[in-house]
Amino acid sequence: MRIRAVHLNELPALQDIERAAGQCFRDVGMPEIADDEPLSLSELTRYQQNGLAWVAVDDADVPVAYLLADRVDGNLHVEQVSVHPDSARRGIGRLLLDHLAHYATGEGMPALTLTTFTDVPWNAAYYTRCGFQPMDDGDVTPGLRRIRENEAAHGLDRWPRTCMRRPLQPAQGSGVR
Repeated sequence: MRIRAVHLNELPALQDIERAAGQCFRDVGMPEIADDEPLSLSELTRYQQNGLAWVAVDDADVPVAYLLADRVDGNLHVEQVSVHPDSARRGIGRLLLDHLAHYATGEGMPALTLTTFTDVPWNAAYYTRCGFQPMDDGDVTPGLRRIRENEAAHGLDRWPRTCMRRPLQPAQGSGVR
């Protein structure tokens, strides 16, 4: 599986991946999440133009998964990671997260962060297996607090959520200690 930057003409495919990936939320009693529309093309364009959007592509160079990130409080924040159900359970999400970790390390960032549902098996438990750790309330940064406030305004706090952090090792020879 190859990971590369998203091409502008692939943004509608990201929406399709998100819609398909979201359907599994129906199985855990969260149809509102399944029915939630993906980010708009203009929002996706911003990620693509800022160099913070990556896809995992199949052998035909067709996206099967994607990851979007934001710069939040000196870290890279995973805004969205979605894998099409036809390609799920193959480690593609982990590859995208590891790609982001490598990118963030090269940028000298100390960690990746994300917010997620605590009781959905492919959310908090999965991210823990990928090296993320739940954050105590006192460790949540101002930017993450704003993200959580926006999520609550969007109705996501109807289900338990948490902030998580994955510490990163400085790049070899970076001089950072």
